Amino acid sequence: MSVTVKPVAAEHLPALLKRMPKAELHIHIEGSLEPELIFALARRNGLTLAYPSVEALRSAYAFTDLQSFLDIYYAGASVLIHAQDFYDMAMAYFARAAADNVVHAELFFDPQTHTARGISMETVIDGLYRACVDAQRVHGISALLIMCFLRHLSEQEAFETLEQATPWRDKIIGIGLDSGEIGNPPEKFAKVFARCRELGYRLVAHAGEEGPPAYVWTALDVLKVERIDHGVQSVKDALLMERLARDQIALTVCPLSNLKLCVFPDLASHNLRQLLDAGIAATVNSDDPAYFGGYMNDNFLQTFAAIDLDTEQAYRLARNSFEASFIDASEKHTYINRLDHVFDAAA
Repeated sequence: MSVTVKPVAAEHLPALLKRMPKAELHIHIEGSLEPELIFALARRNGLTLAYPSVEALRSAYAFTDLQSFLDIYYAGASVLIHAQDFYDMAMAYFARAAADNVVHAELFFDPQTHTARGISMETVIDGLYRACVDAQRVHGISALLIMCFLRHLSEQEAFETLEQATPWRDKIIGIGLDSGEIGNPPEKFAKVFARCRELGYRLVAHAGEEGPPAYVWTALDVLKVERIDHGVQSVKDALLMERLARDQIALTVCPLSNLKLCVFPDLASHNLRQLLDAGIAATVNSDDPAYFGGYMNDNFLQTFAAIDLDTEQAYRLARNSFEASFIDASEKHTYINRLDHVFDAAA
């Protein structure tokens, strides 16, 4: 730790959480589509939705598990037709992220959700990449793209998606793995991840959200990922916890998502404190904020209130987010210096 973190009074901690610079490493950009924008894009593209109003759509956001969420998530993504739609979606997210003092974001996107509907890879990447460029100019946010494979589909389809993305290799920093976890272990994608590694992509994967600790092991040892997305089930395996701490494998934890998808019965039961106490490089993220009731500061504020985290843990979580990011060392240094200044001023 490069700064001596002095505790602030409990009543001042929420303001510090809001003010501190932070990176978001687990954001599905399609999951930032607010109902209002879904309806606006549907009107613009001449589409009729299955819900009569914004309120009716929002009221449908009552999920019992990951799959019940995914069903409505894919329906919402159906309004994305043109590059401008993808651009507008991403820029709406960046505006909210900037308000939460997110200074760096690594956006997951799911091209298979769109190519299956006849939308070209070019359309998807053009819109999202333009938004990433403009996020720096408009909001001062650096942004990178991580292309995810849908794990409920086949590895062959993942290979085809990888091939389709070849012309835009320079616009994609990494490869991820998401969608329904149960019954789709990481090793299902061993060959395509090996190829991605050969091509020089950074590698991440969802594991240990609903799936068992074994999925985290195989994501690390078979897919050879650098970060684990979610990973909260790791606490069920003491050896895995030791491995994660020893190797400083970052976990991109999403508390409000875990609550909304019934991974934990309530936020007070969340194991983020246990992960931090074990020396694991946990981070806080919003996952699919339009569906799960909160962007970055919502996740920080509600989680800190529920499990009584303190100033030192706030600093660790924010610093972990920069250390675990895929920006270069000089950029990390710049952001961490900004973080240090905020905490020095708060002392």
